[in-house]
Amino acid sequence: MPNLKPLAIALIAAVAIGSVSDADAQRRGTAAVPKVPPAPTACTDFYAVANAGWLAANPVPADPATVSALGELQALSLTQQRELLDATMRQPQGSVQKLLGDFWASGIDEAAIEADGANPIAPLLERINGIRRPRDLPPAIAALHQVGIPVLFNFTADVDLADLDRHAGYFAQGGMGLPDPGYYTRTDAETRELLGQYEAYVGQILTLTGTAPANVAAEARQVIAFETRIAEVSRPIATLRDPRLNYALVPTADLAKSYRRLQLDQFLAAQVVTEDRVSVANPALFARIDEMAGNVKPAEWKTYLRFQVGNAMAPYLSKPFRDAEFAFRGRVLRGETVQADRQALTLQAINQAAGPMLAREYVARYLPDPTRARAETIAREVRDALSRAVAANTWMDAATRAEAQAKVAALRIEIGAPTRDLDFTVQPTGRGSFGSNMLIASTWHHREEMKRIGSRNAQRRWDVLPQQPALLYDIAHNRLIVSAAVLQAPVLDMAQPGASHYGSFGALVGHELGRSVDAKGRMVDASGAVRTWWTATDDAAWADRANRLSGQYGAYDYPGLTGQKVNGVTTRDENAADLAGVELAWSALDAAQPGLLQEGREAFFNGWASMWRQQVSPAAAARNAAVAVVAPGPWRANGPLSNLPAFAETYKCKAGQPMARNVDDQVSIWRTTPAPTATP
Repeated sequence: MPNLKPLAIALIAAVAIGSVSDADAQRRGTAAVPKVPPAPTACTDFYAVANAGWLAANPVPADPATVSALGELQALSLTQQRELLDATMRQPQGSVQKLLGDFWASGIDEAAIEADGANPIAPLLERINGIRRPRDLPPAIAALHQVGIPVLFNFTADVDLADLDRHAGYFAQGGMGLPDPGYYTRTDAETRELLGQYEAYVGQILTLTGTAPANVAAEARQVIAFETRIAEVSRPIATLRDPRLNYALVPTADLAKSYRRLQLDQFLAAQVVTEDRVSVANPALFARIDEMAGNVKPAEWKTYLRFQVGNAMAPYLSKPFRDAEFAFRGRVLRGETVQADRQALTLQAINQAAGPMLAREYVARYLPDPTRARAETIAREVRDALSRAVAANTWMDAATRAEAQAKVAALRIEIGAPTRDLDFTVQPTGRGSFGSNMLIASTWHHREEMKRIGSRNAQRRWDVLPQQPALLYDIAHNRLIVSAAVLQAPVLDMAQPGASHYGSFGALVGHELGRSVDAKGRMVDASGAVRTWWTATDDAAWADRANRLSGQYGAYDYPGLTGQKVNGVTTRDENAADLAGVELAWSALDAAQPGLLQEGREAFFNGWASMWRQQVSPAAAARNAAVAVVAPGPWRANGPLSNLPAFAETYKCKAGQPMARNVDDQVSIWRTTPAPTATP
């Protein structure tokens, strides 16, 4: 989420309006005193008032950093994971904790990793060096995929678009070391420079995996030429965002004939995939790779595969590998300035390769039953509020409203962790080799993913890990996913008053549940079919509301930047979801606690504002202003509340004040009833 300098800084800063000479001041008999802006109030800048203490304690950081409440939650979850792994390392309880503890111990042992050098990948390199003829290629490729190193292409389990409760196998593009195929084919100077830097990195990895110094330059060029041939028939990354363009089921029985040299039928057998249909959405790509299997010399194949192995495993090997990987991928591609420390790198590796194992232990340790129960209760109440709002809706036509009601009725809520049926049987890792442990864990992860293909258990899978703070709507399965890690302050702070929980957690639930029947959710109907179930009239009614919000946010000054406004168009959909979330959460609270006292009402709004507190450096603010799809924190807090009559009533704001828009200027998404009257 974007994090930008709050308005509080601008509001409390003393600014000299003008100056006069000493003589002028003496003639008037007074000293020139600069005007000071009035202190913010709840009715002028609620964000600044609600978060005053936190903002004072957290000054604007140096470039390009950001400090935020949600960033603090992310940091807390990482600390909890490290503490858990420390405990499993010292005193493991059970086989899964023993595996995690050994993995962690091997990853934080710097001396052992340096002594291990490239030994973890030696068996893989030996297998590659054994390639003598084209028929040796397919089994080598399949073996690398089995250990979690996808060379040439990607093969994954994902939802079958024709049956959303089923997983299909997807053959998709990959095999390139640069993130977009355009980097290999564009001719502008900037791209050519990046390609040159990449070629130098390829040479470093080849040197570390056994290429003689005299051959490095030539072999690096071979790798670039090899990947360029793949890039020429690959699709731009932007086009891959549409899942329909990646879906084309073909009979597996035809693969042997269509790609004779590549032997994709034998590849599937090696991955223990027995389905009779898989997706091959870009047959031209696989035809090119099949052609290359016949006309590229085995020596060039070995060079390419050695690089791919070294590149994939570089973060988990000795310092020369890590430094080379960070210098290019970290600094050049990801824009990082500091290399991750040993603990951070090891934790990232464990989450990548053994995330579900860590998730099981994290949920048991950090999600108390009362917290889970509270989250389930509020989430159900917000879903009920959405059901009432849809039933009373006036901007949908009757058929659309009926479909929306059916979809809300079918909507599921999953709290804490997914229901999994994983086999945690894994080869013992030990503590001697971090790189080897990474390969063992990656092999286990790949095995469990392949088991999904063909099974009707897609709803058992989450695309986030429970130890990662996340709250999201899964459109494919019409469900709300709430991770264990997000159920902490500031999202669900059990130490705060109950009404506060609705303003924070409840409003985020509303933000996501509203997507089930809004402009995003209209793409999948109540039965799970992929189709658009809105009419043109519904589209126009939604656009009218969303576009009016764009105008509101487009008038806001961008915090921390001079002379710049929020991009109301780019942030439009998220702004609408924020407003919907607050409306639904307030409705849920009103139904749960009718006649709420003033203290509870204030707790609700403070809960909402507390989630968006942030301090952002100027450079980070400028970057966010250019690309962020959400508004800066002060406006995420204030924008929705300025459209909510209940807020103005709670704080006795007058119409026309910044936090109390005139009735004709207010925008509503799901608000259908007047605000309840506060009990004095």
